[in-house]
Amino acid sequence: MKFNIKAGAGGVPAWDLLLKDDQEPWLNMTRYRAEKNSNNNLDEADYVLAFAQYPLYGPNFFIFGGLFETKVVIPKINKGPGYSLTPLSQHSEYIRRLIVKLDVPPGQSYLRWYDSLQESLIDPIVYELAPDTKLGTFPGYQNVRLRHGEMQLIVKNAEPSWRNALSNVKAVYVITDVSDGRLYVGSASGEADGLWQRWTAYANVNKLTGGNSKLEGILASRGPEHIVNHFQYSILEIFDKKTRDDTILQREAFWKLALDSRANGLNAN
Repeated sequence: MKFNIKAGAGGVPAWDLLLKDDQEPWLNMTRYRAEKNSNNNLDEADYVLAFAQYPLYGPNFFIFGGLFETKVVIPKINKGPGYSLTPLSQHSEYIRRLIVKLDVPPGQSYLRWYDSLQESLIDPIVYELAPDTKLGTFPGYQNVRLRHGEMQLIVKNAEPSWRNALSNVKAVYVITDVSDGRLYVGSASGEADGLWQRWTAYANVNKLTGGNSKLEGILASRGPEHIVNHFQYSILEIFDKKTRDDTILQREAFWKLALDSRANGLNAN
């Protein structure tokens, strides 16, 4: 069993890769072959169960990403795609649904032999089986930290707890480009469905800019993949839907000043 966390040092989280329609980057995490006796060596394995760390629940949680037959590529490749993987149909209905919890959170991507798992310190247990691709229930306004790909799935599935929570508030929110730390502060004030309506529009990467020249520049120069992989959404303040729009716009202006998102961030005004 392989528990993937990130694609290389400081790389893209495994869960972000598992969410993608293009599964090649996700598969490349399990194709990676390191030297003998390392945590990324499958030379003695015929099959591998691949998991991705599930950050919405915490560092101890991993979500199922597939069962694969594995063979060493000849000539052997070290520190690269050294395995061929054949997806197997067994247990495929649990992909992106089955969540396991480990007793001890791992510090890196690593392997464990199936027959010795219960004897190891991690001692995984089945924690949850979701009815569909799992994104978790709404965690509370103060705990929202969504990558763009996660937002797209929430909107696509109209996840009830998220839709209900976001539809019932106006808000000031922040978008972080995690590749460089720059911030964009925005607000949902006049929308009938509150923050849900605004973030539903953002889910379409080609319509997320709202005319903001800096966001349009990122989309034009780096493409939609950059937004899906690197944009993260959080909530700064929430308001009752009866709150006056000018009050919310004043708070948006405050946060732009507090976070310096005009001079050193992504706000153009």
